[in-house]
Amino acid sequence: MAAARLCSLRRQLLWPLIPQRSYRGDSPTDSGKDVLEIPLPPWQERPDEPLDTKRARLLYESRKRGMLENCILLSLFAKENLARMSEEQLNRYDRLINEPSNDWDIYYWATEAKPTPAEFDTDVMAMLREFAKNRNREQRLRQPDLEYLFEAPR
Repeated sequence: MAAARLCSLRRQLLWPLIPQRSYRGDSPTDSGKDVLEIPLPPWQERPDEPLDTKRARLLYESRKRGMLENCILLSLFAKENLARMSEEQLNRYDRLINEPSNDWDIYYWATEAKPTPAEFDTDVMAMLREFAKNRNREQRLRQPDLEYLFEAPR
């Protein structure tokens, strides 16, 4: 019993000295002062990049997004479409996946949860939106294995 009182007393004395951190969500009293925004370098077009290098980089960037939903969606989209995209389409896809600083924006645009801004509403975005509809009801639970890179082109 004495030990319990000692623990309680210790908590009461030390509690104000320990910095408290918690998730508050969209609380109306949230000042936002504790939010850390890391500035991203501006997206730059790479006009002299060879097409094979561009496709390989875009495949990698489609797989490594930072949020699982986009990793799966974009890696499967890249597997199905990168090989047949024109250079102009590759440039538009590069801009689409690298210029917006928030991956959730890309996801919401692709799933039509939010309207796509005019500067990203291109033929490539239309392809991505159509792909996201998954009309064939494929099971899309993980990224594709990379073995397909070594298969003969169809």
